[in-house]
Amino acid sequence: MIVNPRSGGGKAGRFRIAERARAFGAQVFLIDPSRPQDLAAVARRAVDEGAELLGVAGGDGTQALVAAVAAESGLPFLVIPAGTRNHFAMDLGLDREDPSAALEALSDGVELRVDLGYAGDRVFVNNVSFGAYAALVQDPAYRDDKIGTMVRILPEFLARHEGPELVVRAGLLTVDGPDAVLVSNNPYQVDDPAGLGRRAQLDSGLLGVLAARAETPAETAARLRSGQTHGLTRLATPDDVVIHADASVVIAGLDGEAVTLPTPVRCRISPRTLRVWVPRHRPGAVPTGWRPPRWAVVRRARSLAGRSHGRHTG
Repeated sequence: MIVNPRSGGGKAGRFRIAERARAFGAQVFLIDPSRPQDLAAVARRAVDEGAELLGVAGGDGTQALVAAVAAESGLPFLVIPAGTRNHFAMDLGLDREDPSAALEALSDGVELRVDLGYAGDRVFVNNVSFGAYAALVQDPAYRDDKIGTMVRILPEFLARHEGPELVVRAGLLTVDGPDAVLVSNNPYQVDDPAGLGRRAQLDSGLLGVLAARAETPAETAARLRSGQTHGLTRLATPDDVVIHADASVVIAGLDGEAVTLPTPVRCRISPRTLRVWVPRHRPGAVPTGWRPPRWAVVRRARSLAGRSHGRHTG
């Protein structure tokens, strides 16, 4: 169990995660925030030493690093939501108010098979963002007021955004010159285009794609207030999504962590590749059969792209 003692303002300490994990027989590795550490290497060493399960008490960025090793090794993975936002834990139905409750998976749990997203060779459990979205999704106010914060912030971001010219390609679809791009591990609900809300499932085998373009801030604000989709491209696809840029590298937000990725960035979905142990009884479990409405599924998108190849705006 890899524990980040500072994540989430010290949640791991307040809920005695390390002590409770040891009571279940886990070996605990405490991250030392005073020096850089290769957590993937820590996880691989644990696998080499015979670990039967890998777990993380921390934020989504740390979860993704260790989830990649768990998937590679075929070991089950335990998510302890001890970070600030913990969107992966939310979509698994875990109790984010009491992160220690996730340890109940070790005594009365079930196994879920969930997808992982990849941007190049980097795993993401939630999403990877480019352009203006890389800044937008990190704004704390968005958690409390999705549309209001987008109306307030996104026009300014799009107006002032400076960076490489982007091109998005997914199957037959091409989107030229978007100002903001979000690629997610399974699609988000349509009322949350910046990707900090709920995903209906984590095992659809689909990447969610949102690309936004606006000519002026006023147009963006008006469109968001009215719910119009002009300037927005939404897509759910099993195909690889490739982000091209007129630069050798791009700045991206990978599960909330700022990273630099070489271009082109090929994003792909690896279906049902991660074994996640969760408590049998958890407060946020999504009812079976619930699906997000109105996403443009790849079959329809391909049909549209076949009739009008080129810029697609909604």
